Amino acid sequence: MDRRALHAALVEARIPGGYYWIEGVHEPVPTPPDFLFVRRGGSGGWETGAFERGTHEVLARHPDEAAACAHLLSLLV
Repeated sequence: MDRRALHAALVEARIPGGYYWIEGVHEPVPTPPDFLFVRRGGSGGWETGAFERGTHEVLARHPDEAAACAHLLSLLV
């Protein structure tokens, strides 16, 4: 699963768009006060986490986009 397929799955599952942020695919404006995210990590991998009170908290690091997307999907569905 890539980021576009993840977004399609979340829309199909009727998860409100303000609950998540997917780098390059779904970046709500204005930015919600808190949400779960998937993004590229600094070391070339991928990260999933939570944005709360103005801070990104990484929950897990993944070797590839597919693993990160699967993790975010499991957190939201």
